[in-house]
Amino acid sequence: MSALTPSRLSPAQRHSYAAVLRVPHARPTFVAALTARLAYGTVSLPVLLSVTRATGSYAVSGLVMALFGGSAVVLMPVRAALVDRYGPRRALPPMAAAYSVVLCLLAALTWRPGVPPTVIALAAMVCGCLAPPLGPTMRAVWGRMVDDPALLRRAYSLDGVAEELLYVAGPALVGLVLRFGPPPAGLLLSAVLMVTGTCAFVVSPAMRGAVPPKREVGRRPGRFPAAPVVAAAGLGLALSAADLLVMAFAKQRSYGEEAVPWVLGALSAGSAAGGLLNGVVDWRRPAVERLAWLTVGLGTVLAAAGLVPGVWGLAGAMAAAGVFVAPVLTTAYLLADETAAREERTRAGAWVNAAVNAGSSLGSVVAGVLVGSMPVALCFVLAGGVALVSAAGVGAVRLYSGGSGSGWGAEIGQGRVSRGSGRTPGTPGGPRRRRRCG
Repeated sequence: MSALTPSRLSPAQRHSYAAVLRVPHARPTFVAALTARLAYGTVSLPVLLSVTRATGSYAVSGLVMALFGGSAVVLMPVRAALVDRYGPRRALPPMAAAYSVVLCLLAALTWRPGVPPTVIALAAMVCGCLAPPLGPTMRAVWGRMVDDPALLRRAYSLDGVAEELLYVAGPALVGLVLRFGPPPAGLLLSAVLMVTGTCAFVVSPAMRGAVPPKREVGRRPGRFPAAPVVAAAGLGLALSAADLLVMAFAKQRSYGEEAVPWVLGALSAGSAAGGLLNGVVDWRRPAVERLAWLTVGLGTVLAAAGLVPGVWGLAGAMAAAGVFVAPVLTTAYLLADETAAREERTRAGAWVNAAVNAGSSLGSVVAGVLVGSMPVALCFVLAGGVALVSAAGVGAVRLYSGGSGSGWGAEIGQGRVSRGSGRTPGTPGGPRRRRRCG
């Protein structure tokens, strides 16, 4: 596979996102992957609306959503391991086809009332179990297409910002579909996006070289990527709590519910800006050190957010917090991949993805319990405290692992030399290699 190397880049190109899309085969591969990943941005709202409409119960809808999301998150590293073992061209199409078939089945089950809730819940859980790990796979493909560490960081930043936009565009697209059909039609849309996007992804020229490497006989699998997972889990916990706290803040200060989307939109806008800025900064610190300090920044701003006087001040605070969100995720993905063996990169990224989603689910539950029993300002402090604790965890892992910031072990993380540099990954100036469901 062709790769864009440092020798072929001018200093101006290294600071350009356009250079990422000029990498051979990058544009069609990235667009195909985003098409398939858009299926995850369009699926949640139709599932919620379809189940509610078919059963007449919000409780059943909540249970189905929990089973759907939980099964997708818990088994994501397993599905990613299959991609590492068999290669994306062999592993992804069966997953995408099976996922889409079950999604169509779920649409049929919820098209009209009368189907037992247990059957709907079982279909949703099976569907989640089959969700292809498209995000981790695309990030692993970026690593094969790009050799230059600075350009790779831009590729990851661009990928992360694009993924954020998918979760904004997805519900808007579903809203357009619902003008012409019932909620299950949104599930059919998700199935079509998944199949067409995945097929275009695996047949792109960049995927020809994406073959599973041969495993060394008797080699043990890599250990858990601790530092990136700790940071991602803390991020998910803190942000999911913040979403609920924004609503509680607006209600407590007698602002209308219409202000809440603007505040959450400010968070997303800040995240997009932070992600783009993270890609162009010429970082000199090792990835694990950046990860710890970025998480500290997120926690500090969140802890102070509850002290602002009004909802528009809160919007500013959330925008400032958002500046750290995409960089934390991008750096976590980079660190996980940087320290993983070549045959385990997809799974390494999947652990980070699973951690942020699991943290998000747990954070929503905990915040729902706490917000009714203590002041909102104190809840914001606790949310920020979670991020600060995770930053401390990243630092502790770094000390325990001798500075690598990963639990993968010396035989994998510290012994693997980056492509074409002769430098060990994670050292200042050396190449650094390697977000939601899938």
